[in-house]
Amino acid sequence: MITRALTLAAGLSGAAGFSQFPEFSQQYAQRLGGAVDELHQFVVDFDADAAQVGVTRDVALAQLAEGGAIGAARAETMQVTITRYERLSSARDALQDAGPFMRAYHSAKINDPEIVHAAWAEFKPAVPLSFEGAVFAVSGFFAAFIGSYAVLGCLRLLFRRRKAANRTA
Repeated sequence: MITRALTLAAGLSGAAGFSQFPEFSQQYAQRLGGAVDELHQFVVDFDADAAQVGVTRDVALAQLAEGGAIGAARAETMQVTITRYERLSSARDALQDAGPFMRAYHSAKINDPEIVHAAWAEFKPAVPLSFEGAVFAVSGFFAAFIGSYAVLGCLRLLFRRRKAANRTA
């Protein structure tokens, strides 16, 4: 009886949690687009500065790194910015025009801690009244229900073996 109640509670929790994915992923995608736009300007400005003195981005970074401690620090910061821009641009390309099911498929692209934190800070859970929300709710219910049932079943089996071992000892 307790197992059924716990698995039902887990299923309902899973349904509530999964049903929020479509809206959260949409908010993440919007923030991702803003971050890419902001980083793009930094990269474009750096590339323009490099082109103005007749060198490539890589040469400009190398020259900057040779310019003492502050130059090396700035070169490292710029390289981190360029790498993040390229990573986020790739994620934006995958998520930009994707619907909720494709965003779920590409959920590994929802991985930037700063953007996740910012989206989560502003996220307000709501009752999903869309087809996508219902599908995610049902999926979450069954995933959590089956998962908790399996875990509780393993625990029950483990305790039965301990009881049996204690009886024979």
